[in-house]
Amino acid sequence: MKPKASTLAWLVVPGLLVGGGTLQAAPKVELQQLATFDGDPIGIANAADGSDRLFIILQDGRIMIYSRGVVLPDPFLDISDRVSCCGEQGLLGLAFHPEYAQNGQFYVDYTDVNGDTHVSRFLVTNDPNVADPDSEKPVIAIDQPFSNHNGGQLQFGPDRYLYIGMGDGGSAGDPGNRAQDLGELLGKLLRLDVDHGTRYSIPPSNPFVGVPGARPEIWAYGLRNPWRFSFDRATGDLIIADVGQDNWEEIDFQLASSPGGENYGWRRMEGKSCYNPPQNCNDGTLTLPVIVYPHFHMGDFIGCAVIGGYRYRGPSFPALRGVYFFGDDCTGRLWAAFSQGGSKKVLQISETGLELTSFGEDEAGDQYVTEIAGNGLYKLIDAQTP
Repeated sequence: MKPKASTLAWLVVPGLLVGGGTLQAAPKVELQQLATFDGDPIGIANAADGSDRLFIILQDGRIMIYSRGVVLPDPFLDISDRVSCCGEQGLLGLAFHPEYAQNGQFYVDYTDVNGDTHVSRFLVTNDPNVADPDSEKPVIAIDQPFSNHNGGQLQFGPDRYLYIGMGDGGSAGDPGNRAQDLGELLGKLLRLDVDHGTRYSIPPSNPFVGVPGARPEIWAYGLRNPWRFSFDRATGDLIIADVGQDNWEEIDFQLASSPGGENYGWRRMEGKSCYNPPQNCNDGTLTLPVIVYPHFHMGDFIGCAVIGGYRYRGPSFPALRGVYFFGDDCTGRLWAAFSQGGSKKVLQISETGLELTSFGEDEAGDQYVTEIAGNGLYKLIDAQTP
């Protein structure tokens, strides 16, 4: 995992993405291995309950706990009997309610035995390390026409609403043009109020409330497969990594002050290029990505599936504050977006050789990475800090 420091001109980063101070030197990071698992780890979450535990999503339907340097032997939750796995299916997302310490509620996103998406609420038992698999309360179910592009990320935003990343339904090229169809929930970022209503209610500020033919759950659209997205805990900005089709990977950006309703372009555009139609695809209404990178560049395979991370806000490595980290599943390359000397840069900081699947934060804001080549959990550390 030797760092590779090469600024790449085809990576584009406007100033909006970089949040926080200016670096005096390019970041140098290492990945410190912490644990391995007996399944594929594809997600990381914390409960914000003061326990300092990390909850690791295993694709087969289990959630494991990493606590005080060890993986606890028994799952926090095991719903493998109701989950389809694997490929792009499985247990895909986890988010703890903002008041989890008081109400014991958490939410998961999984594909059922028929391959359809379910978002459900579960409850912890009297044992803080064990959840009740029989406490499932369905929130929303969405039919999936194909087995791929299921999205799956769950996050509670600063507004305390639950955000759900939905892929375009799969196959290739979005054959049903679902991402652009406001009557469909596929290819969208959804925003739900899970504290009111029988299962959920619609936040009154959602952008398509009252729009004829549009689903009011939609917050943003034009997404192909938003596998991972994150909120900046300091600013509330939203950063979405959207997995591309044949040529381009992209990262989209939304200011915390946005009223929602952005159209991020798919399938009209892939990255900053026209896809379908092949010309004159942008009528000026699309929100273009802030970072793109190609699958190939001058014969070099760069990657084929972007894995979105977080802006670093942790206390352990002050030199990294405000840096946005992301990687690629297919090549294990790791990048940092940051400000230096008045300019905005994206730097490849490591060629890990790992099959990256997700980034996550602990309660303090330090960052972690999962990968499935060796089923490992790693901590992202500043190589220049003793």
